[in-house]
Amino acid sequence: MIIRETTCKTALIRSALPNLDYALNPYKGCEHACIYCYAPSVLKYGGEEKWGDFVEVRKNMPKILSKELKSKRKEPGIVGIGTVTDPYQPVEKRYEVTMNCLRVLLDRDFPVSIQTKSSLVLRDINILKRFKRCEVGFTITSIDEHIREKYEPKSSSFDEKVSAIRKLSKNGIKTWIFLGPIMPYITDRQGELEKLISKIPPDISYIIIDKLRLKKGLWKNIELFLSAYNPELIPIYKDLLYSKNDYFLEVKSEMVNLCRAYNINCKVLF
Repeated sequence: MIIRETTCKTALIRSALPNLDYALNPYKGCEHACIYCYAPSVLKYGGEEKWGDFVEVRKNMPKILSKELKSKRKEPGIVGIGTVTDPYQPVEKRYEVTMNCLRVLLDRDFPVSIQTKSSLVLRDINILKRFKRCEVGFTITSIDEHIREKYEPKSSSFDEKVSAIRKLSKNGIKTWIFLGPIMPYITDRQGELEKLISKIPPDISYIIIDKLRLKKGLWKNIELFLSAYNPELIPIYKDLLYSKNDYFLEVKSEMVNLCRAYNINCKVLF
């Protein structure tokens, strides 16, 4: 893993994502190396280094953020932390950029919405519970650890994520889950979806569910994964992802029914 210390000129940028006013990303690149990551496409990354093999640490971001907020150039609004990188990837344990940005945002009473795949967020629980408005979302892709390790090698396990959700909720911090992407014939293997839904803590606020979406350049990663997991799925995926069919509509119906059965608020994005 290549780690580079860099600087930034801006900390908060306007966000086009629903329910977020700003985006704050303490790092560029991500150690989790998720095979389904959309960030390279969003950032139009075309560098020589493979995405997932490097992380740029925006070491001065807390200072820049403090200057921006003190100058009152940024009106109060909800800050999405980790929209194109994981703010609690392993490198955060050493650099603490996310933690120090949280302290700045707390001083100015800016609401925060964090999305992560790591239980490292628990390190900052004493900061998070002091916010008037704070929520933490966890991305969950599979209950099967063998698959999870192939999808997102350095993320926390399913059990670690569930334990973190319980601890955050117990401390009065709103929690939610992003369940996805749904990988055809893997995430939804017979009985897998219900097994996953049944283990979601009842005190989460909601879950958001999405299917696998092929951003530019993503198919190569998916194909490599399928080649190792089950090559017979490659033509099936091509058919599902590149032609019109009802597959995901059936998955959507199953997910909605499961969430209703387990009394979980859900929003399906497909």
